[in-house]
Amino acid sequence: MLAFLGASVTVLQLLWLIFTSMNLAQPVFAHGFHKRVLRQDVNWWKVKPQSNAMAVKDVAEWTSWFNIDHPGENGDYERLEAIRFYYRERVCQNPMDVQARTTLWVPAERTGERIHMSPDKGFWCINQEQLPGKNCSNYHIRFLCSLDCNLTCATGRANEDCSHCVCEWHTLTGTVLYTGKMPLAGVGIYAIGLPDRKLAETNVNGHFTVSGLCPDNSTLLRVVRQKYIPRVISMPRGSKSISVLRVHLQLAEKPFISKHPEDRMRFEGQGLILCCKAEGFPTPTSFLWYHNNTLLDWNVYKYNNNLVLKNLKPSQTGEYYCKATNEAGSIKSEPATIHIVASGGPPCNPNPVSNLIQLPHDCFQQHSNSAFVDVGRCPSQPCTHNRHFILHCHDGMTSCCGVTKMKEKLIQCKGYTLPTKVITECGCKKCSQAKILVRGHAVAEDNGEPLRFGKILMGDERIGMTGYKGTFNLQVPPKTKRLVLTFVDRLGIFVTTTKVLPFNKNGGSIFHEVKMQRKKPPVEIDSSVTNTLTLSDMDKANPMGQIEIPANAFYRANGMLYNGTVQASVTFLDPRNMSSIAAASSDLNFVNDDGDLFPLRTYGMFSVDFKEETTQESLDVGKVNVYVDAAQVTMPEHQGAMKLWSLNPITAIWEEEGDLRMEKLRRNKREARTFLIGNMEIRERRLFNLDVPEERRCFVKMRAFRSDRFVPTEQVQGVVISLINMEPQPGFSANPRAWGRFDSVLTGPNGACLPAFCDLQQPDAYTAFITANIGGEDLEAVPSSPKLNPNMVGVEQPYLGKLAYRRTDHDDPRQKKTAFKINLAKPNPNSPEESNGPIYAYSSLKECEEAPFSDNHFRFFRVEEDRYHFNTVPFNENDLTSWTEDYLSWWPKPMEFRACFIKLKILASEQVMVRSRNLGGTHSETVGKLYGIRDVRSVYSTPRENITAACLEFKCSGLLFDENEIDRTMVEIFPQGDCRRQSINPLLQEYLINHPPHPINNETHIFKMFAPLDPLGHNYGIYTVTDQDPKVGQGDSPRPLL
Repeated sequence: MLAFLGASVTVLQLLWLIFTSMNLAQPVFAHGFHKRVLRQDVNWWKVKPQSNAMAVKDVAEWTSWFNIDHPGENGDYERLEAIRFYYRERVCQNPMDVQARTTLWVPAERTGERIHMSPDKGFWCINQEQLPGKNCSNYHIRFLCSLDCNLTCATGRANEDCSHCVCEWHTLTGTVLYTGKMPLAGVGIYAIGLPDRKLAETNVNGHFTVSGLCPDNSTLLRVVRQKYIPRVISMPRGSKSISVLRVHLQLAEKPFISKHPEDRMRFEGQGLILCCKAEGFPTPTSFLWYHNNTLLDWNVYKYNNNLVLKNLKPSQTGEYYCKATNEAGSIKSEPATIHIVASGGPPCNPNPVSNLIQLPHDCFQQHSNSAFVDVGRCPSQPCTHNRHFILHCHDGMTSCCGVTKMKEKLIQCKGYTLPTKVITECGCKKCSQAKILVRGHAVAEDNGEPLRFGKILMGDERIGMTGYKGTFNLQVPPKTKRLVLTFVDRLGIFVTTTKVLPFNKNGGSIFHEVKMQRKKPPVEIDSSVTNTLTLSDMDKANPMGQIEIPANAFYRANGMLYNGTVQASVTFLDPRNMSSIAAASSDLNFVNDDGDLFPLRTYGMFSVDFKEETTQESLDVGKVNVYVDAAQVTMPEHQGAMKLWSLNPITAIWEEEGDLRMEKLRRNKREARTFLIGNMEIRERRLFNLDVPEERRCFVKMRAFRSDRFVPTEQVQGVVISLINMEPQPGFSANPRAWGRFDSVLTGPNGACLPAFCDLQQPDAYTAFITANIGGEDLEAVPSSPKLNPNMVGVEQPYLGKLAYRRTDHDDPRQKKTAFKINLAKPNPNSPEESNGPIYAYSSLKECEEAPFSDNHFRFFRVEEDRYHFNTVPFNENDLTSWTEDYLSWWPKPMEFRACFIKLKILASEQVMVRSRNLGGTHSETVGKLYGIRDVRSVYSTPRENITAACLEFKCSGLLFDENEIDRTMVEIFPQGDCRRQSINPLLQEYLINHPPHPINNETHIFKMFAPLDPLGHNYGIYTVTDQDPKVGQGDSPRPLL
């Protein structure tokens, strides 16, 4: 064997080869004994030289084993600097490699523990990074050091410590550019394999110079700048005294999830695959998977971006999410809920859950002392009949739990019998495909000027545009988790605005009013001199700060330096201006190092726009200095925590640009002031933020109701609740001077939980201003004066007093009643009266979302005319997936909703209730059967005395769900009291005569008709509204003007 290896191989080297080839733990020798070994790959950048010009003798030595730390609360730390402190002479200056093992001789890579080690830093193991219930083992480490200098240099000579070759006669000059365009300053140049020190750093023009490196094509340089992808390049070979390099760096992009894992249902023993796709630059390649917030062991599941689960057990039910990581950061996906049905169990719970619906006012049930009846409901969740799955990311055609059996129940009312259908059994059915919509209008925040024909972008793709009046109506793509839309003004009047819009995942339409900030008029500046632009939006207030653009800092898109006149516009959104909040972009969140979404508290946003004078070409800017007046940052703890951020328009997430340092400067001859100073570069991103990450967080429980009766069954879903965090005065006064952040959520079947800043020690440290809106209509808050009623507000004393609830008209009745203000006092865990809401600790989100109706909560209610709907086949208009295939369903299909109305004039001095009773008219399956009833109260709509009017809904005629046969709905209209029919619109009467069949209208207190098939219009007194959301269709009913 020695003969094959050659005479130059020693016995000790042979032993080393045997041990490494067997992949066994290396032999242990007494402390102080040094073992000769063959040198391993000592290049910790893992980059292979392109030439053998520089050869290092393959002989080195391992030091003794060091163990200076024992696993404690945080882990085991064997750091090189600490080892040098105790054993200075035993470790060489530049170790080439490092090895670690436990004190039981188990190599570190075989322990299954997550560890970190490098020859220049040593070794460390962190307890928090290990699997649940496991801590780091006790490790000791050793280092590999070279023995003699046997360095052979093709050019030049070996340096003093024999670490590399030097060529004193050679100089390297280079330029570092951003994607081949704009020069980059502050880029570090390092030599791989040499001592870990910076050889050079680029200047403002991106230039650097290094002397002494040899042009032998074997020296490798590492080019590094924070937030950019590092590059490794080799020295060009040559004989000239000067070499030139041109290096292009690309900006590192934080990862974001483009495909989230999906909810699944499986039977016990089956398998599934959960898929997670992340994008960024570089593309994320590191993925971790969690089950109910517990890290899954990779040694067991062998996952990557996909997680395969086989032979499932009921204990694996729960939430799963992935965490993707690249060099720029990490991000966590939305959780997917996996439900595992035990062997022999049904795919759906066949027993419906309780669902109370309100009966008509004349149907109170004496035997149950209730005006409600339980018709049942099948929970909307995925299910399946299939017991043989192919492992795919998506199940294809999905099934949901739905209604499989109903029975008719007759309810005795005053003078009539009301039929309703009660759900008796649930089962697995094809999911209802409901469209998810967002609509609204985009207008200027100062005067309501519409954004006419503005572009609407989702990511980089244009998906629509606003109309002449700024209106928009968009369908949300399936599987969207976070809807990010960017509104772009093609005329350049308004600042480009990125919004995160809530939507109803169960289908239907949500209305949003998008406010646009008007751009500041541009000013002309000279690019060859230093320019200062103010950050302010209030004439009578001191500026928040200013930005300083050095001379010769502007660049064209091709990277060429621009010299000339620049049209500069800097638009500042000042949180001290209370009216500006609606125009703020995004939702003020960032992603922390662990991939979680965290809130920011803003001190102002600014949008920049720099254009060349003649061609209007957008210009990039190199280093820009930002000065923030520390006197305007009223919370002292925020002065050291403030950072510069830029908005990623794809994700609507704020990403850190840099820190701000505090410094006292003399900005003019009269005074020295303290500033927070930072710098940034202006490239693709043009929206920036002065923000502070905030840790003191809570949730506020909110509910919205149909009326001020606050009945649990009258809760309204799809209401946009907005919470504005107010900045306190110094000393945490309850008198706010500015807003700090905002959040909006949609109410669901159990209300909503809004995130907010809060404080435990000082109840009024943070305050909030809360509003509610649905379809452009502001809901009303519960009054706080002349006397505060805790039962009306929904919060018990004494906690309510601590929260200091005040409606906006508390001190001035002329103010609106559509908002309230509270102290955000974090609940005291030692006070039982504060344990049931309405404020919840941030860690108690689940308790907030699942809180029973009896727990404390704040309330809004709709102010509307008396109106009542009853459907024979129950249907929750807030959840379009609850639609049931039945001939008596009021809406024939859940994708389009057509509402019909008839205008009535009532000659009476008082308002009266009017009812439409809607029955099958001509369809063979529904003749004489009730679809539902509609009630509405007439209103005084003109100054004329003794006349009221109403617009009453009736069921439109048309095809039913099977689309086989048309039904002309039989509509019976009758008002309450002693009213008689006097006349019929002549045009309507003529239409009904010409379009048989004809109902019998012998009773003068009732009007009957077979509903028209045609959309007749206002001349006939018949109105038709079609929408993809039933609430919108009904809500767009015409006003009952005479």
